[in-house]
Amino acid sequence: MNVNPYLILNGDCEAAFTFYAQATGGELGPMMRFDGMEGCGDIPPEYGQKIMHTHVMFGQTVLMGSDNHPAQPYEGMKGCSVSLSVDSIKEAERVFAALSDGGQVTMPLAQTFWAVRFGMLVDRFGVPWMINCEKDA
Repeated sequence: MNVNPYLILNGDCEAAFTFYAQATGGELGPMMRFDGMEGCGDIPPEYGQKIMHTHVMFGQTVLMGSDNHPAQPYEGMKGCSVSLSVDSIKEAERVFAALSDGGQVTMPLAQTFWAVRFGMLVDRFGVPWMINCEKDA
């Protein structure tokens, strides 16, 4: 069994997932658009190029996402964070700096009693992240 986070974004999924792939070194999957997809309901023409589904691969983990369906109200991200575990202090610092660019640091990256580096942020797209490095490789 695998658990894979699925982010619903407010019209900026393409920019967000392109950013996530660049910031983390993950592999960006295809961008499937609402245009031409059957079973999505009535999609306004101006919404056709929005993302119906995409993903970024991090090793064996997949972060998936889409833009919200235009018939559903967008209420933002709340009550959940994407937790990213890395293998070195250098990688923790790099990823934390990249993801926090244009966002808000809610807990600076620092040593804790459980990790050599841990920090929390909300990125420029409103997605909360926790970066964790338990030991330096």
